[in-house]
Amino acid sequence: DLPGFTRSVYERNYALVTPESFVFAGNPLWENATTAHIISPAVGANFAMLLANMKQQSSGAKPPEGHERFIFVLDGVVKVTAGSETVTLHADDFAYVPAHMEHVVTSASGAGLLLFERRYAVNGRPRFIHGHTQEQQLLPTAGEVFALRKLLPQTADYDFNVHVMDFLPGEHLNVKEVHYNQHGLLLLQGKGIYRLGSNWYPVQAGDAIWMAPFVPQWYAALGNQESRYILYKVSNQ
Repeated sequence: DLPGFTRSVYERNYALVTPESFVFAGNPLWENATTAHIISPAVGANFAMLLANMKQQSSGAKPPEGHERFIFVLDGVVKVTAGSETVTLHADDFAYVPAHMEHVVTSASGAGLLLFERRYAVNGRPRFIHGHTQEQQLLPTAGEVFALRKLLPQTADYDFNVHVMDFLPGEHLNVKEVHYNQHGLLLLQGKGIYRLGSNWYPVQAGDAIWMAPFVPQWYAALGNQESRYILYKVSNQ
């Protein structure tokens, strides 16, 4: 950890934010917890991506009015009470809370969370959803070799989805993607190389990436460990 050194990079249409650059601070919506905003509308994104470090006996209130929230548990245990339903989530569990639904996130023993939040942008009837990543169906990926799970329903009620993608060592994206979708990504496991625009960046578990619409992007898994990342993807707009 060299003084003053970071692998983080910010460009007009993408950013690589690495753990030594995460800034955790108090948040008025979170009690006995700190949050780090990795991506926000300030960079031109239509969503916010943040990490929450929940201590013992901590809680988080709902985001601003009109905003939906996706919660992914990185470690520890939380309870999510949404409306009249309360669910317990462990590592690799997730929950989606629609914009209109009152909810609270609590942890008795502490937890680390990844959250995606945005203003709901379509005219649908989304519902409260929760589940475990490994229990989600593996989906076909025409022309690709990675394993894909989508954590939200693929219907017009939802204006984004969250993908979990697994790569064996040496596997890579076949398509060198350029598309309208915005992305927020957190590498959960492994390491590799990510092309963003015209540049190539070594990445590893814990790194976060923002990709604006139409930025060229590509990933290859390196090393001897499987790579996994979780990805926000805007849809139905």
